[in-house]
Amino acid sequence: MTTGTRPAAGALAGYGVAAVVVGLGTAGVVFSLGLGTGTLSDPAAGTWPLFVSSVLTVLGLALALTARSTNDAERFVPASLKVLVGLGTLLVFALLVGTVGFEIPAVVLAFVWLRFLGRESWRVSIVGGVAMVVAFYLVFVVALRVTIPHLF
Repeated sequence: MTTGTRPAAGALAGYGVAAVVVGLGTAGVVFSLGLGTGTLSDPAAGTWPLFVSSVLTVLGLALALTARSTNDAERFVPASLKVLVGLGTLLVFALLVGTVGFEIPAVVLAFVWLRFLGRESWRVSIVGGVAMVVAFYLVFVVALRVTIPHLF
């Protein structure tokens, strides 16, 4: 691990991030309108997604306005790939939960994050991964009776 300041990402990266945020917000607005928004006194399924997506779009536009003068974002470096790996494993987890259930993908996800992204020991990764999933299972499935796909 290095000590020191990493180089700033620059204005182009700021504009790119702003474009992604505005794009996600706009897509959310379009999809929430498709769900129907209802009224304030009788909201429909798209009411809150429309609100959140609208705020996201406005924040993305504000980010675009300040992109040139902001230098608090770090430039991508090889270590930044861990974020993409984390996002990829989370996507695989989301795809597997519906068919395999919660427990196995969650243990694998926790293990991968602890061992390979967090560089924890094998013991901490195995015990920690299993312990986290047991804790989530007890809280959400047993105590709160949340209906998530699970094996047990």
